[in-house]
Amino acid sequence: MTVLHFARSSAFPTAHVGILSVVSRRGGYQVCSGIRRCCRPLGSFAATPLCGDAPKGSVTPTATDITKNGAPTSPPSSAPLSTDAHLGSIDVLAPIPNTTTSTASDFAKAVPELSKAKLSALVVSTSTAGFLAAGGPISYPTLAACAVGTALCSSSASTFNQIFEVERDRRMKRTRNRPLVKGVVSPGSAAALATASGVGGGVILLAGTDPVTAALGVANIGLYAGAYTALKTKSEINTWVGAVVGAVPPVMGWTAATGGSLLDLEAAFLGGTLFLWQFPHFFALSWMHRVDYARGGFQMVPVNDPDGDRTADLISRYTWYLSAIPLASSALSVTSSMFAVEGVALNAYALYVAKRFDRDRSNANARKVFLTSLWYLPCLMTLFILHSRKWREEEEATDESKVDIQAWLRKGASDLRHFGRKHCVHEVVVARDEVGSEDKCPIALGKSKAKEASSKGADVASVVVANTNLEVKK
Repeated sequence: MTVLHFARSSAFPTAHVGILSVVSRRGGYQVCSGIRRCCRPLGSFAATPLCGDAPKGSVTPTATDITKNGAPTSPPSSAPLSTDAHLGSIDVLAPIPNTTTSTASDFAKAVPELSKAKLSALVVSTSTAGFLAAGGPISYPTLAACAVGTALCSSSASTFNQIFEVERDRRMKRTRNRPLVKGVVSPGSAAALATASGVGGGVILLAGTDPVTAALGVANIGLYAGAYTALKTKSEINTWVGAVVGAVPPVMGWTAATGGSLLDLEAAFLGGTLFLWQFPHFFALSWMHRVDYARGGFQMVPVNDPDGDRTADLISRYTWYLSAIPLASSALSVTSSMFAVEGVALNAYALYVAKRFDRDRSNANARKVFLTSLWYLPCLMTLFILHSRKWREEEEATDESKVDIQAWLRKGASDLRHFGRKHCVHEVVVARDEVGSEDKCPIALGKSKAKEASSKGADVASVVVANTNLEVKK
């Protein structure tokens, strides 16, 4: 029996319907086309591009020719199918048969992949960072509820996403071995897992944290599995929607620690950091895999960016935006001035690799941007916590005789800050004069001068008001 698959490629708007694959019981030929029709012997697609219009003089087989007696009756065309030049050759992937019989053991092994365990771990780490940024005293039951609830919500969103995209995952090299594609897990079982994870995560967040955090967690499932997933095949705006999804977990951590304080300035900085970070991170990733994303029919910027101009511009632009976070948070007294100084060094390298990609849009340079983003985020979040005003040494006296995890963390943060100040050129050389009494730090000095000017302005205003009152009385 021959199986025919017909489809229109959403990655190429001008494409007409073509036969994606034909599998003959006699092992004859496979017909494939994301764009136009062609015919190739089975097994020849591994090293050949998509096929195009058959050259003059060749015969394009029809469905009747192919299926007659279960084998092709017309000679196959040898013309390659060319697609957009900037995407190069796109191999056609033979579909993986969905015939695996799953067992309980197979399902258990598939759960981490359905949940995207590595991605969920990153999400939980940002949520935990948001919680710790709120300072002490730390409520460990609340922190645990926040972490577990966030993990379950992330797992639910990822599983729903794979259910909706199983056919597109089947076309891509990166995703064609996922459990739903291979048939290890049925869509019904995956849906049950996603639902249970989502409900469980929401309940844990509601019971262990507060209604605001629970609402954010549940809403993020819908935003990721609903709006973001639907937009991936329709508009490039999907990346910006996905960035909002990534910005929510650190805000959840903050609200969980503060009892639902969603409008705090710290929450805005935490969410803003994650929002901006995702653009250089994801644009670099999607540039490396732009051919695969095109194969899956996803509307990503690099897929529609022949020369990489827009991709490079967006990576550079959002890296610059991200570099302003330490300066802004220090200027607004959310963190100490040292965060701005250390942020300059951290962002200098991020801007450097972004500039390299702008000059040479190679996959190697895109990978450097991507790998830099992986260590950049934990470094920036750690510095944010260390220099947060919520963790100032003078706020709470640490009882060194008390053996407590919270006291140990506070003391460790204090020791780390002292070590940095002791060895930082900014502190040793720039920040003090010869006598060592006057602060010359550009950031701290600027803030002190601004406060001094503000104080003088207030004094002048009070004098003017007083004189005005005297004149009125006279």
